[in-house]
Amino acid sequence: MVVITDSGGIQEETTYLGTPCFTLRENTERPITVSLGTHVPIGRNRELLRKGFHEALSGHRHQMGRLPPWDGEAWERIAEIFTRQAP
Repeated sequence: MVVITDSGGIQEETTYLGTPCFTLRENTERPITVSLGTHVPIGRNRELLRKGFHEALSGHRHQMGRLPPWDGEAWERIAEIFTRQAP
């Protein structure tokens, strides 16, 4: 599977799921997804999209990584915040 989008938010989800993502924009609000190699903002470059799409479908993928805050421990951090702020 490959995701092609113009959305600024789906890049984190595709990184978490290990799915290559190509964004039809020249920038991103999620630069960590680019540095992890799971997301490529391609703008209007059709050749870059074509190349990346075929590479991803043929199994040539960058090492997928987990985003630091997506560690499955958010509930502990939230509980700690509520506990500290309790009267």
